[in-house]
Amino acid sequence: MKKIVFILFTLFVSINIYGQRRRNLNAPPVTSRAPTENDIAKRQREIDERKDEYVANFLKTLEADDFQKEILKQYIDSFYQEKIVIFKGKYSHRDERKKALETLKGLHFVEVKALMSDADIVKLTDFIDGKFDDQVEPEDKKKKKKRRKKKKKDGEKSDEN
Repeated sequence: MKKIVFILFTLFVSINIYGQRRRNLNAPPVTSRAPTENDIAKRQREIDERKDEYVANFLKTLEADDFQKEILKQYIDSFYQEKIVIFKGKYSHRDERKKALETLKGLHFVEVKALMSDADIVKLTDFIDGKFDDQVEPEDKKKKKKRRKKKKKDGEKSDEN
């Protein structure tokens, strides 16, 4: 009887392990339903929040004053809206879409470049090309959280004494 229980147990465990190996981890998860309107709206809100955070982090790195930053923020928002229109548009070949994006990059920020310094223009072109790294900010947030935790711990210790 013990042998049968042991064999069934090992068989059960080996089937589970085999099934987990067969699953492709790089594939998107299979869902049993289509996204609802609420799911789509929630995802769009998350995208907009992330875009606003990304633009805000970029604007913090510039040497311009607040007025110039606000104008640049409006230009960046309109740039991304026009870029989405280009991506949603129908082109017969991808080279046409690529050419349309290049003309958009070249012509959209002409007025803003007259207002800004050369260093800020270089940062702006890197931002448009996707070379801007905003990962510096989360590290600062982590440090602030650690400081808050330390202050709370220190405050709790002083309350006990």
